[in-house]
Amino acid sequence: MAITDWPIDERPREKLLQRGAAALADAELLAIFLRTGVKGKSAVDLARELLAEHGGLCALMAASQERFCRSHGLGDAKYVQLQAVVEMSRRYLAEDLRQRPVFASAAATRQFLLAQLRQEVREVFAVMYLDNQHGLLVYEPLFYGTIDGAAVYPREIARRALELHAAALIVAHNHPSGVAEPSDADVRITKRIREALALLDIRLLDHCVVAGPEVISLAERGLL
Repeated sequence: MAITDWPIDERPREKLLQRGAAALADAELLAIFLRTGVKGKSAVDLARELLAEHGGLCALMAASQERFCRSHGLGDAKYVQLQAVVEMSRRYLAEDLRQRPVFASAAATRQFLLAQLRQEVREVFAVMYLDNQHGLLVYEPLFYGTIDGAAVYPREIARRALELHAAALIVAHNHPSGVAEPSDADVRITKRIREALALLDIRLLDHCVVAGPEVISLAERGLL
């Protein structure tokens, strides 16, 4: 059955207008993005099929161009549109953090880090450089690969902090394995970064580990 034949209050677009985007299921939101279905399938049917095929909304949004375009009903145009949506979401969160102190909203900080790192298929080490009011100056991915003493360079982090006149930092990295528990290597590199920054009177406020939907704070664990 075509969506136009559904009761008005069950159609995704009308439902969003009446009840807000949060009231929609993932498939309904994706259906609005897709706009149309394919022969024999409504946009919602196609959306459900795509979510099942990719393993969920996050995996679909993180899919490579080649993988994304292999799915029936998708192509380069949809891939470009989706990546634009993802990037706008990231920039929205970054702008929000620039307009207020990071610790005025720990939830916003976590959401920002999730948006930046959750979809990465390789390990990425990034830094949030903060001003003296703990507002976000710059977010930068700096290192890629295994997070250990050979891959992360505290002096490079400190050098960039001086360039930006940063007063404090939050560092973060992802665990593509999906296990957020900090490793011994995570704790060791945190100590090295903190010591390097302390020489410059720059504070390391936290080291966050992102895995799947979870963000673990080493500061909250007493590991800073």
